[in-house]
Amino acid sequence: MSMKTNWKGLVLVGLISSASTLAGFKLLGTDNGKDVIFKEAAAESIARFTSTGAPAGAPGDFVYAAEATTPTVVHIKSTITRQASRSQQQIPDIFKDFFGDDFGGGSRGPQSAEAAGSGVIISPDGYIVTNNHVVEGAQELEVTLHNKGKYRAKVIGADPSTDIAVIKIEAKDLPAVVLGNSDAVKVGEWVVAVGNPFNLESTVTAGIVSAKGRGLGIIGQSSRRNGVTPTSMAAGDSPLESFIQTDAVVNPGNSGGALVNLKGELIGINTAIASPTGSFAGYAFAVPSSIVKKVSSDLIKFGNVQRGYLGIQLDDLDSRKAEEYGVKVNDGVYVREFTENSAAKAGGVSKGDVIVKVDGMDIHSVPELQQAIGLHKPGDKVNLTVNREGKEKELDVTLRNRTGGSDIIKRDETAAIMSALGAQFANLSDAEKQRLSRYKIDGGVKVLSIEGGKFGRSQVEEGFIITKVNGKAIKTVKDFESAIAGKAESMVQFEGLYPDAPYDVYSFGFRL
Repeated sequence: MSMKTNWKGLVLVGLISSASTLAGFKLLGTDNGKDVIFKEAAAESIARFTSTGAPAGAPGDFVYAAEATTPTVVHIKSTITRQASRSQQQIPDIFKDFFGDDFGGGSRGPQSAEAAGSGVIISPDGYIVTNNHVVEGAQELEVTLHNKGKYRAKVIGADPSTDIAVIKIEAKDLPAVVLGNSDAVKVGEWVVAVGNPFNLESTVTAGIVSAKGRGLGIIGQSSRRNGVTPTSMAAGDSPLESFIQTDAVVNPGNSGGALVNLKGELIGINTAIASPTGSFAGYAFAVPSSIVKKVSSDLIKFGNVQRGYLGIQLDDLDSRKAEEYGVKVNDGVYVREFTENSAAKAGGVSKGDVIVKVDGMDIHSVPELQQAIGLHKPGDKVNLTVNREGKEKELDVTLRNRTGGSDIIKRDETAAIMSALGAQFANLSDAEKQRLSRYKIDGGVKVLSIEGGKFGRSQVEEGFIITKVNGKAIKTVKDFESAIAGKAESMVQFEGLYPDAPYDVYSFGFRL
């Protein structure tokens, strides 16, 4: 199968384990203004030795990397609550009385489910980085350390656009991973994948870096992966994919675990595998540590990620496209169009330019450009080298935020809650209102689509009409948003019906 043509067999690592039940987006809190203290590798690493006496990082020796990393990798158990499906709820009591509550696949009430993944300690005071899809929507998170200590954790922040999340436990003097330089990683370099799946303490596998800058198109898609709907991203966000590809074996439960070099330095967070079966089949993908550091520090300090944007629509180049676009080079990123209030256009970039460098670093693909720009915040200046009609030109561009400004975008609590619900809502049409009025129902909000999240786990189906939130009548989407505003970490009860059965009223609830 060509690496460029078909990624239907690619799944997020945690989504092929019991963590496949998780989807959504939740922010439980943030330490605004706080900077996390990372342990970072020195420019020139001090000579270290393994327990066997061999130099740390010697080709083919994985002992030091394993010894240094395994204490920093934790097991994460997520607990969620799912509502019985509509079909299960409608099973007559006579059958349940005779066959038991399990008849039909479940009971009427909420059902607890657990999911598992891995995480990596990034600071001694309890900050842990993992994949967003490992912790999304969890009512409870339990972290088990390498020494068997167990802690309750809270989500500090999550970024669906990179599939990175930060959680925190209340502990001190923890072993923290050393952050390496993922930009310096070379194809063919030995790497070690460390996870803590299914509470088996830790697993260590080895392989080489097969490729860098892989853009797979798997984050934020509306298509289902392995039967699981991925999270949709908040309005204005765009996927930032520039994965490190490795052939180190990564399997269920390793999602959120560490990918390290032979010096034990973190170069990525294991996130996805290419597999037609759900098990490892030769390729694994990790979010580079450069992105992990940027995203996690922003989540801890601001509660969301501060990404700079060029404001352009892009296309990868090859010889065919170069001929089609009429450009003089076939390597780089082609500028097709500008968005509104484009930073690139204001900085002198022209439609038809080919971006070949950012701050002196060669750019060969859209994922590489997205990574180079995504590591900056709004207001930062970057130097672009563009090829224009066969000649290179350097331009200084001041990046903007996704709305076209230069300010830090603060987290919108209501938007975060709406994203956590994992559904799209709409006002009722006049015809729908008229039909429901026959049953003395004077309004509601329709569930237009479900993309995962808490609504996906509640087994609510598309078309469901919400008529009350916490006992208060809801007639419009604005009413709905007002009803859930400020309800983060609170229990919320929903009531509603299906238009084809207006006499059957359903009630369900969960903690936002």
